[in-house]
Amino acid sequence: MGAMARIASTRLSRLLTGWSSEGPGPLPRRLADALRELAGRGDVAGGSILPSQRELALVLGVSRSTVTAAYGLLESEGWLESVRGSGSRLRGSGALDGYVTEGRLVSFDARSRAGGTADLSSGALPGLGAVGEAVGALSGEDLGSLLGDDGYHPYGIPALREGIAAYYRAAGVPTEAAQILVTSGSQQAVWLVAQALVEPGDTVVVENPTYRGALEALRARGARLVPVGGDGPGGGPAGADPAALRRLCAHGRPRLVYLQPTVHNPTGRSLDGAARREWQRVLTDLELFTVEDTACAELALGDEGNGTKESDGGNGDAGPGAGFRDDAAPVPLVAELPMGSTVAVGTLSKLFWGGLRVGWVRSSPQVVSRLAKIKTSVDLSCSVVDQLVAVRLLDRLPEARARRRAELRGQRDAAEALLRATAPHWEWTRPAGGPALWVRIPGADTEALAQLARRHGVSVVPGSAFSPVDGFRDRLRLPYAHGTDALASAIPTLLECAARTVG
Repeated sequence: MGAMARIASTRLSRLLTGWSSEGPGPLPRRLADALRELAGRGDVAGGSILPSQRELALVLGVSRSTVTAAYGLLESEGWLESVRGSGSRLRGSGALDGYVTEGRLVSFDARSRAGGTADLSSGALPGLGAVGEAVGALSGEDLGSLLGDDGYHPYGIPALREGIAAYYRAAGVPTEAAQILVTSGSQQAVWLVAQALVEPGDTVVVENPTYRGALEALRARGARLVPVGGDGPGGGPAGADPAALRRLCAHGRPRLVYLQPTVHNPTGRSLDGAARREWQRVLTDLELFTVEDTACAELALGDEGNGTKESDGGNGDAGPGAGFRDDAAPVPLVAELPMGSTVAVGTLSKLFWGGLRVGWVRSSPQVVSRLAKIKTSVDLSCSVVDQLVAVRLLDRLPEARARRRAELRGQRDAAEALLRATAPHWEWTRPAGGPALWVRIPGADTEALAQLARRHGVSVVPGSAFSPVDGFRDRLRLPYAHGTDALASAIPTLLECAARTVG
């Protein structure tokens, strides 16, 4: 973010996690301290123009006088100055001058200080026992000849690269080890793609909403994010609109397209066979480089989800998507596209455990080599021990799928029953997979709701965090994967806060 750039109120709201419940003094003092801290550590670049007092008050769920007083304190302390015709400019420490990622790192950090907070900010799953068993089964023999070299394997150890290639071959997708790059989770894979394939100012087509980690990686690279279609009128449960992509390309060629066809994050939807075929047709015709993120695809539930609205009992027949197979890896949509212009991102972290930082890229050997060069400059290579654990876990995929599927189905059904009983006016589409419900709260502003809820001990993520254009201000992602106790305890607070934000 350059000097004199405006910071959106929605982004500032997501950076201001926990400000209202932490620190001494009245509310204006705490808000001023929080803004000063953001500037001091570079989370908001020096020279940024803050939202108007009225706009920030609305999104934070406080009175305008609170923001006015906070701005006054900052101005008196030399951290804020008025710019005629522009607004209030926040001074910075000069520590950082570029884009700083928002939301996820802030919320993870806040969880460690949250005490008794009902934490609905993350959909990450607890680890499976298979991970501990795989770690415990390792021995010196597993390291074998690997100990005879320096331990750096920029592309990944051969056994894991071959194991991931076999994972795709078992699903009917021809793949060789040379097409695999092992990464530190799928997040690093997406970041590497952004670094290698996107230049500042390039147009990148994304769904709306989409995975916020991808938004962070692409924004940090300086990409111009353009959404096509979305979740709602014009996009519906099928998500982004391939016809909109055709229209967009009539006016300019995007650098790449980023999609999640199977178990989309945050909506949980999966494209049906007709939608997948249409996307394949459009992407082939336009010859666009396509990045498919399958990070959550192994969390497909394989039942009738994806297309049934809110309280109609889950009797839809949209199906879980043609990329789903009960006994094998999900088939990437890009498997039908030219290898040289595609990337598939995968991970074991979603299915087995977030603490197992093992993901990968499947692409052409040329693209893999390009990404590996960038990766080497960052971390040299992934942990050999983690990769050996991953080799063992690949053999336990059927068992892990079955267990996760049974757990998540039961948790999803319980969460839906809870919402139908306690918040019958809330709306959602039954997800085909994943750990959360994507809920619409009619009339509410979920940015302000999230701020109000935090003051009452409930941490949630508003829908705009998943939007490239700060949309979905009436949506919340509500995780159910840790059971419904936290959700049940949070709903009264969320209902009360939602009512206070309805205009």
